[in-house]
Amino acid sequence: MKKITVALLGLILIVACNTTEKKGKISEKTAKETKVVAKTYPEKLQKVFDAHGGIDTWNAAQTLVYEMVKPKATEKHITDLPSRKTRLEGKGFTIGYDGKDVWLAQKDTTAFRSNARFYHNLYFYFYAMPFVLGDDGITYTKAENLSYDGVLYPGYKISYGKNVGDSPEDNYFIYYNPETYQMEWLGYTVTYFNGKPSNRVSYIRYSDWQKVNGVMLPKVLTWHKTNESGKVAEARNSVEFTNVSLTNEMMKNETYARPKDGVIVPKGK
Repeated sequence: MKKITVALLGLILIVACNTTEKKGKISEKTAKETKVVAKTYPEKLQKVFDAHGGIDTWNAAQTLVYEMVKPKATEKHITDLPSRKTRLEGKGFTIGYDGKDVWLAQKDTTAFRSNARFYHNLYFYFYAMPFVLGDDGITYTKAENLSYDGVLYPGYKISYGKNVGDSPEDNYFIYYNPETYQMEWLGYTVTYFNGKPSNRVSYIRYSDWQKVNGVMLPKVLTWHKTNESGKVAEARNSVEFTNVSLTNEMMKNETYARPKDGVIVPKGK
């Protein structure tokens, strides 16, 4: 009886040791697999993120909703931040991106006259500045200061790697207040329609910032004209954003799903 007990005890100890060893290996492996490498940004750009509530606060959010006041109607834009799925509800039309396809549903062919694929996330990228400049696949280089009304605004040029988005040749230029580090201007180029790099830079001024769930988001975007030398000139038009919501909750997948009357919009269409 004692021999059996001793043998049994020895077996238990061996199993226990093996189990402990395996757990140790699993824990070590898991720790290696779940190790997160923090992204680093240029020092001044990090200060811009911080001035707007912090990139970590933004990354923790799941859903952004806002209404965009346009001359003829108000549009509602919904974006799933991790996946960038979108839903735009306008007068007589709805545009969405379900994670795979961009789709368009409209009452008649005159409800939406623009390019749905180009438009589906256009204003999101303008509105979600500066945080979308923390996305993967971005290269940051110092830009020449932007001069306007006697003030010099330092900034960065943002360029994308190949195959990043529909228009990887597009460039952005972010300019910030040298004292507060709050974003003041955005410069951008558009190459979507012909695929060729463009040197023509358009400029947007950001103002009337509003705090939403700990993050500073703009209330008004104002597009400016450029003069013959490419410098910022007088204001051209403004767009106001209202009923803004930034939450840590996800919408249901059905929000972004293509409806029965929705038509898939191929690239270049």
